[in-house]
Amino acid sequence: MRYTPEQLERRNRSIWTPVQAIGAPIQLLVFLVNVVLVVRFLATGADYELAHAVSVVKVLMLYFMTITGMFWEREVFGAWFMAKQFFWEDFVNLIALIAHTAFLLSGWLGAEPTTQMWIMCVAFLTYLANFTQFVLRGVRAGMQKRAAQRAGQSASPAAAQTGTLPS
Repeated sequence: MRYTPEQLERRNRSIWTPVQAIGAPIQLLVFLVNVVLVVRFLATGADYELAHAVSVVKVLMLYFMTITGMFWEREVFGAWFMAKQFFWEDFVNLIALIAHTAFLLSGWLGAEPTTQMWIMCVAFLTYLANFTQFVLRGVRAGMQKRAAQRAGQSASPAAAQTGTLPS
């Protein structure tokens, strides 16, 4: 999916774009630490409290990224969630939210620590799918931005005025 010139301009001006760009690597770092701690707990039974605490931080990061992403989506696409142009990213994100919320509920409902950590492992898979979509969209957006800049430098005056992008 390519952004329209207007959407691209809104995306580039949005305060939420850098929030997402900075938040994503932080969330990835929390994810990596979380994976190590959860796998360590499942393998050895050690440090459940630490693995659980970092898992909660991981869930909170997902909620933070989702909420700020909704503000971004509203600003760029005009819809808070499930905008036509962002439907599949939001759909996979919704699945990730459900899986991560299931982890929180499992703790609240008193599930065994091992069960909680296995639920978090499922949530990890949904996060990886969600993060992969985020990265791919970012790469495509960067390619589109560079193409638009090149088109603006070498395009005819009429194309530059209409914001036409090369196919």
